[in-house]
Amino acid sequence: MDCCVLQITGLIFGGVGMVGTLAATVMPQWRVSAYVDGNIVVFETIWEGLWMDCISQLGIRLQCKFYDSVLALPPPLEAFRALMCIAVVLSIISFLMAIIGVKYTHRTKEGPEGISIFILAAGVAFLLTGILVLIPVSWTGGSIIRDFYDPKVPIPLKRELGAALYIGWVSTALLITAGAMYCSF
Repeated sequence: MDCCVLQITGLIFGGVGMVGTLAATVMPQWRVSAYVDGNIVVFETIWEGLWMDCISQLGIRLQCKFYDSVLALPPPLEAFRALMCIAVVLSIISFLMAIIGVKYTHRTKEGPEGISIFILAAGVAFLLTGILVLIPVSWTGGSIIRDFYDPKVPIPLKRELGAALYIGWVSTALLITAGAMYCSF
């Protein structure tokens, strides 16, 4: 019975982590404009993501523009795009493997030898997906914090951590937890 509860909990964590990975990948809020000066009136908010930049004017009008050329992007952004796309695909595959493994385990009702190989494969895939999400999210967060405290960076170019980074970190924690639960069988 404890085995079934852990499997279902791992499936829920993996599913939420999969959705969070997809959300973090498509959201434009990776880098958000920072207001360091004593200026209280803010007319524009700038969001920078993996796929587009957006400008919100007074919270009323939102304009987003996809990046024009893949070749004109900085190499880290290209790598982050690739890692996040691989993570999305791998999270979907690992979630499907977990579903198959849970169904197979409930049908056999045997001892530990009856546990499907899909459970172990899903656990390893969830762990790998968590690592793939953690790399670009943490790297971007580190560069934002480094640039924020760098006096050489002009104030209009300083950015803060966006919501997509926090979603990425939560997704990483859920994916690694689901992977650890499945690998523990």
